[in-house]
Parts: sequence; structure tokens; C-alpha cells
Amino acid sequence: MDIVSDSWAFLIIREAFFGTQTFEAFRGALGIPRATLSDRLKKLTQLGIFRQVAPGSSLRKEYRLTKMGFDLYPSFIALMQFGDRWLATGKPAPLTLVHVNCGCDSHPIVACSHCGERVEARDAIYRDGPGAGYTPAKAGRNTRRASDGSRFLLGRPSSVSRALQIIGDKWSFMVVREGFFGNRRYDKILTELAIAPNILTDRLSRLVSNGVLFRRKYQSSPDRYEYLLTDMGRDLYAPFITMLHWGDRWLAKGKPPLLLTHRVCGHDFHASVNCDRCQQPIIAADMRYRLTYDPKVFGALGPRSVDA
Repeated sequence: MDIVSDSWAFLIIREAFFGTQTFEAFRGALGIPRATLSDRLKKLTQLGIFRQVAPGSSLRKEYRLTKMGFDLYPSFIALMQFGDRWLATGKPAPLTLVHVNCGCDSHPIVACSHCGERVEARDAIYRDGPGAGYTPAKAGRNTRRASDGSRFLLGRPSSVSRALQIIGDKWSFMVVREGFFGNRRYDKILTELAIAPNILTDRLSRLVSNGVLFRRKYQSSPDRYEYLLTDMGRDLYAPFITMLHWGDRWLAKGKPPLLLTHRVCGHDFHASVNCDRCQQPIIAADMRYRLTYDPKVFGALGPRSVDA
């Protein structure tokens, strides 16, 4: 979340999945200030998401996703499926995925890596892994929330953008995460996250208004409420454990903080984002797209596509 909760970084990575590689192409698609774009590309390169390449004899540098960067693709797809299901507001999804391997329109599922069955929030139990522990949250840009999250919606239409508009700042993400750990009450969440009361009140209020949480009174005189995940909120479990797997693979240094067991098959597992038709794990190179919009309207590149 330190990476994708920065809206400009997220938008740059998203454009890279559509084939954008040059400074001017990123700038044209996003309308991003030159200094901001230069800063984010530098940071994403330092983080290992991009590598710089000078093609042929050209002096112009291109920014290409590394293996680590391409491995973010399943997390983006899991967030896209969530956005398509819950945030489409009656409009067609911005794009349809076509899986080249089976030739079918694909609506990927988040599945158990051991048995291949779909995993939902109530299907898994967790225990501490070798990297478990507490680390104080770092203050900084990504813990703040833009007034309306609208920057995530810049550029081309995107269901991932819609999802991140709701959970795309660190505190909102962490409050929802506490829901999956069973922490429902204000004081418990406050203690677990060491979060400022005014920030927690703001995030809880917005998560309720967005339909991710609902309030239930558990005490009168004075009135006290607990915050529970709605069906929509529980559906975030799939993208959360997909992001968890990416972090474990690339950032945990071999010591994952959390281990998951699938109740259905009884085995430890990680999230695998699979084609719902052929059940094979999806990778960016195997996907094509059918768009409901013209990317040229947004000054953006068209992706690898198929005829409508």
C-alpha cells in the first residue's frame, strides 16, 4: 500500500500495464506535472518496480516494468473485479479481460494456491508467521487522505481507481484490515493502530458511508457502536490477500508476517488469481482487452486488444 496508495504512483503503474513506457506518453495520458512525474518515476525505479532502458541508439530512456512490477498485475486485477462488482453504478465495466490461453472472456477469481477453489473471508484462518510483530506506522504522505480521492480517477476509466478511491489511503486500508482480524470496536482499533482519534473517526465514518462497514449498537447510556464488515467489505478480502502475497514475495525477505490456512482443503495457501474459465493463474502477458471507451480521448495508449 505504500506504493499504490500514492495516487500518482498507482496511475503510472496502471498506464505501464497498458504499454506506456516513455516520459512524454505518461505525461500525456495523465496530465501529470513534469516535476511530479520525474519524482515518481525515479522512486518507482529505486523501489524496483521499473527499470530504465535506452532502446537501440536512442538517448531517450524508457521505463519498463520489472518482474517485481509485473507481479503487481494480479493485485490490480483482484481490485478491478471488486470495483466491477460493487462500484460500477450501473455502467458497463471499462474493459473486458480476454484470456489468450483459453480464448475466453475472463472474470478472474482469487483462489487457494493448493486446491484451486475460490477463497472468501470466512474460508481462511490465520496464524503468525516468522515475520510477525508490530512496527509503528510511519507518518507521511500516504497516511493522509485527499479530500475526495478524486486523483485516483484521473485518466482512463478504471475499476481499480474506483476501489482505491475508497481504500487507497493507508489508514482506511488498515482500518478495514482490522475488520478481518475481528477487531470491531473503536477503542480496540484505536489501540491496535495507534491512530489519532480524529483520523480514526473520519475513516470509520467514510467507510460506513461508502458501504464497506456498518455500525451496530452494543451498549446504551452512553451509546457505543461496533463496526462490522458488510458483504461489500468482506469482498475486499480477495484483493487484500492478493496484495499480501505480493508483499510476502517481494518485501518480507523470506519471513512472511502472516500464514493462511484454507478451511476447505486444510492446507496453507497463498492467493492465486486464476481465470474463472480455465482455472490457470493469470499473468499480464496472457491477457488482452476489449474496451468500452476510446483511449485516444484520454491521450492514452491503447492496450493489446481484441476485436469487439
